[in-house]
Amino acid sequence: MGKATEPPAGGGDIEPIDLKAALEERYLAYALSTIMGRALPDVRDGLKPVHRRIVHAMRILRLDPGQGYKKCARIVGDVMGKFHPHGDASIYDALVRLSQDFAIRYPLIDGQGNFGNVDGDSPAAMRYTEARMTDVATLLLRGIDEDAVDFKKTYNEEEEEPIVLPGAFPNLLANGSSGIAVGMATSIPPHNAAELCDAALKLIENPDATTDALLRFVQGPDLPTGGVIVDNQAQIREAYDTGRGSFRVRARWETEDQGRGGYVVVVTEIPYQVQKSRLIEKIAELLLARKLPLLGDIRDESAEDVRIVIEPKSRTVDPELLMESLFRLTDLESRIPLNMNVLSGGKVPRVMSLKDVLAEWLAHQRDVLVRRSRFRLAQIERRLEILSGYLIAFLNLDEVIRIIREEDEPKTELMRTFELTDTQAEAILNMRLRSLRKLEEFELKREFDTLTGEKAEKEALLASDERQWAGIAAEVREVRETYSKKTKIGRRRTMFADAPNRALDDITVALIEKEPITVVLSKKGFLRGMKGHLADFSSLAFREGDGLQLAFHAMTTDKLLFLSTGGRAFTHGADKLPGGRGQGEPIRLAFELEDDQDIALAFVADPERRRLLVSSDGNGFVASEADMLANTRKGKQLMNVAGKTKLALAAPVGAGDHVAIVGENRKLLVFPLVQVPQMTRGKGVRLQRYKDGGLSDARVFAMADGLTWTDSAGRSFTRSETELLEWRGDRAQAGRLVPKGFPKTNRFDG
Repeated sequence: MGKATEPPAGGGDIEPIDLKAALEERYLAYALSTIMGRALPDVRDGLKPVHRRIVHAMRILRLDPGQGYKKCARIVGDVMGKFHPHGDASIYDALVRLSQDFAIRYPLIDGQGNFGNVDGDSPAAMRYTEARMTDVATLLLRGIDEDAVDFKKTYNEEEEEPIVLPGAFPNLLANGSSGIAVGMATSIPPHNAAELCDAALKLIENPDATTDALLRFVQGPDLPTGGVIVDNQAQIREAYDTGRGSFRVRARWETEDQGRGGYVVVVTEIPYQVQKSRLIEKIAELLLARKLPLLGDIRDESAEDVRIVIEPKSRTVDPELLMESLFRLTDLESRIPLNMNVLSGGKVPRVMSLKDVLAEWLAHQRDVLVRRSRFRLAQIERRLEILSGYLIAFLNLDEVIRIIREEDEPKTELMRTFELTDTQAEAILNMRLRSLRKLEEFELKREFDTLTGEKAEKEALLASDERQWAGIAAEVREVRETYSKKTKIGRRRTMFADAPNRALDDITVALIEKEPITVVLSKKGFLRGMKGHLADFSSLAFREGDGLQLAFHAMTTDKLLFLSTGGRAFTHGADKLPGGRGQGEPIRLAFELEDDQDIALAFVADPERRRLLVSSDGNGFVASEADMLANTRKGKQLMNVAGKTKLALAAPVGAGDHVAIVGENRKLLVFPLVQVPQMTRGKGVRLQRYKDGGLSDARVFAMADGLTWTDSAGRSFTRSETELLEWRGDRAQAGRLVPKGFPKTNRFDG
C-alpha cells in the first residue's frame, strides 16, 4: 500500500498541496475576477467593463452622434477582438440593452433596426442592426483624449483601454445597474439626471449636506417605463441613507367612460422590467382559473405606446377595488430593489448611500478636471515655446534667412545666435515660406497673448480648490440644462402617490368568487363545504359510525367562526373549505385543537354582531364576534374554563334586552341583559345557580316581543312580559320550574 502512493520514478518534482487551501485560493481568484471584471459597476462612470469597452470601441470607430451608423456585427467584432475576450452573444446583449429606451433611462447607443421591445421580443441578429453613440455616451467620453483617465493594456497587450471613463454624466444613478457576483449583488434603478445634478450642486455647495437635504432634489427612482411609486417618504429616505431598500411600483391607470354607466380601465404604463406580453398572459391565466372574479376581460391595444384595456365583470364593480385585486396577484405591481453595491474607486466593493455615490462621482470629476487642465497647460507651454521662437525669427528675419542659406549647420547656429531651444530651432527650420508674410506676425502675437492668458487661468485653476469646484459646478449645470425636466428626454416619468387605503378584507373578498355553500361538520370532526344552500341535511352521507354534528349555510366570501369546548375561537375562510365530493377532511388539520376538546358550535362571522357566551356551569359574558376572529391555527382563547366545565353555547344578542336561561333541573330564569358584562376574554359572571347539574339552554330576546320557544312538533309558543312575571329576577338566581308547554328537550328550539 505504501508503494502505491509513492510518486513514479522520473516524474519530476511533485509538491503536496492542501486541497482546502488550493480550492480557497482558486475560488477567491474567481470571485474577485467576477466582482471586478463582470458584475459590479464602477461608481465613477457607472459602467461594467463590457459596457465601457463597447463605448470605447465605438469611439475608435468614430461612431459619434452626427456620423453615420455602422453594423453592430462590426462593433461587436472589434470589442471581442481587441478588448473583451468573451462570447459575441453576451457583448451584443449588452450593446442592445444600452440602446433600449424601455430598459435604460438615458440610452448610450442610438440603434437602427429591431432592438427588441417591451413585450420581451428578441432583437434582430447583429448582422442586420446598426448603431452609433448618443450624446450621453459622448459626455461619458469627454476629455478621454486629454489624459483625463489612466489606460491599461488589453488582454493580449496589443492595445490600450481606459480603466474608467471620464464620466461627465451621472451615469450610475441615472441609468442604474444590476448584476450578480459571487457572494454579493447590485441593483440600482434609474433616476432623473436633472435631479441628480441638482443634488450634486448642493453637495458642491455644502459637502456636509445630509441625505434629507439631497432628497429635496432626488425624489426617487425615475424609471424608463414610468409607473407610480407607492412607498412613503420614510421608507424612501431609509433606502437612500443605507444604500439598501426597495420601491413598490404600480402601473399607471385611468378609467374610460363607455356610456350607460359602463367603463373600462386603461393601463398606460407598466412597472419597470415587466414584459408586457407575459403580464397579460398571467392575468388571462388567473382569469381562466377564476381567481379574479371582478375582472371580465383583458386585451392589449398597444401600438407605440402601452395600452392595456381591462374590462370589469359588471358596471357595478368599483374600479379601485378591481385594480387593487390585480395589483395583489399580478405584476401590475412589482417591487424594484435598491442595493447600491458598487466598486468604490474601481477597486473596493461596498454598499454606498446616495451621498457617498454623488460625492465619489464629484471627486472623480475633480480628478478629471485637474488632469485635463494639466494636459492643456502642457500643450500651451509647448505652443508658447514655439511661438516665442517664431517671434524671434520674425524680429530677425534677414539674419535667420542668411544663417539658413550660408551656414553648414543652421540649426546649431540659430540656437547659438538667438539662444533658442532645440524645439524652437526645429520649428523655425520647418516653417513654410508663406508663413513669412507680414500679417502672420500679427497672428502670432495675438495667439501668443491669448495662450498666455489661458495659461494664467489654468495655473490659477490648478492652484485653487475653490476654482476647481466652480468649474465642476459649471459643467454639472450644463448637463442639468441639457437634460432638464423641460426636455422630452429629461421630463420625469415615474410619479409618486399613496396606495389607496382599502381594507385588506375588502380586497381579499374581491379575490374570491361569491358562491353559496353549505358548511358541514361531522361528529367525528370531518369538515367540508358543499356547493349550494342545501335545504335537507338528512341526505348527507358520512363515514361508517359517523353522523352530522352541525351544518349551516354560508357564502364563499364569508369568514367562519368555530368555537371549541375549551373556550377557544378559530377562524376559517369559507373559500378554503375542503370540497364536498368526499366526506371532508379532519378539522384538526386546520386548527390546533387539544386532544380533550371538540368543536362546540360554528357560525358565519359578523364583526358587527355580539353573542352571549355561556359555559356548562352557568357562567357567561357578552363578546363581540370581531374580537373572536383569529388569524392563526392556534386560534384565540375566549372563555376560560377548567375541569369538566365546557363552553356550551353562544347565543346571538341582536336587538335583545333580556336573557332567558334554563338549567338541566328544568328551572327557568329571566333577567335583564345589562347585568351581563361585555368582555374580550374571561370566565364571565354567574348567570344561573344550580344545586345539581348545569346549563341546558339560553336565549337573548326583546321583552317587548315576548319569549318564544318551539316544541318537538314544530309548534311555536310565545309568553308575553306579564306572563313571564314569576320567572323574572336577577342573574345568579336559581329560577322557577319552566311553564307548561315548555319542550321536554329542555331547549328553546325543541
